[in-house]
Amino acid sequence: MGRVFIAGSINMDVVATADRHPKVGETVAGRQVLYFPGGKGANQAVAASRLGTKTTLIGRLGKDSFGAELRTFLGAQGIDLGSVRDADTHSGTAIITVAASDNTIVVIPGSNALVGADDVADVPLATGDVAVSQFEIPLPTIAAFFQRARSAGATTLLNPAPAQKMSAELLALVDILVLNETELGFLAGVELSDGDEAARIIDVARQLQARADQTICVTLGKRGVLALAGGEEFAVPGRAVKAVDTTGAGDCFVGALAAQLAEGVSLRTALAFANAAASISVQRMGAGPSMPTAAEVAAVVKAG
Repeated sequence: MGRVFIAGSINMDVVATADRHPKVGETVAGRQVLYFPGGKGANQAVAASRLGTKTTLIGRLGKDSFGAELRTFLGAQGIDLGSVRDADTHSGTAIITVAASDNTIVVIPGSNALVGADDVADVPLATGDVAVSQFEIPLPTIAAFFQRARSAGATTLLNPAPAQKMSAELLALVDILVLNETELGFLAGVELSDGDEAARIIDVARQLQARADQTICVTLGKRGVLALAGGEEFAVPGRAVKAVDTTGAGDCFVGALAAQLAEGVSLRTALAFANAAASISVQRMGAGPSMPTAAEVAAVVKAG
């Protein structure tokens, strides 16, 4: 069985709940303020670890109260934190407003911006492992991480969020790209919306494909997932659930997918499992704390 190595961000999510989002220049009354461990890297690591896969997180934490709380929480999830180093700045922080089932997020990188190539230089990757990253740490660090992973025979999985332009060299290092239709459209330079047909989305994914054997998975929320695996196309149906907080749903999907692939599961089965995991996470508040266990996901998959 392989392991999951995640180089990524670690944040404290400061969540304000309200009946609706304020308009520009407007103040609305909120219901409550909550503090949740988050950050795309940390969320994905929690998701993978809770599913029983040996998971290592690579990142940086500030020497502040948030940093101490985050380290304690992540350690309690069974994640290997030997590669999480301290930084002389504040920990990453996300300010999140949740209204109904939608959210808005402002991320202040803090210590995440200091994750460098030295942090990923000694990661003990091997064949069968899955190396995961996202766009909340510097892109040159991701490139160095993926170069090391590919030289070790590990699979590279990139979640290019928050979306920003990347080099053709970095994209070529990616074995599996996981993104939503908005991010796909941004990277491909094409306007996409949530009403686009599957055939159009796959066509745009094919335009973005950097290698003939590269896999691109497009998450579509309740509409499910579309996958372009080399030259093969297939869809995974969505799941209708009552969402209370969608924060971290994509991270849950990525972490669960990485865990399944590290266990040698086929891509189609892994995507269905990850989709079920994400459907559980949106029914709970918070990002990191909402990630399900293997038993919970297995029960949902069995129920159909």
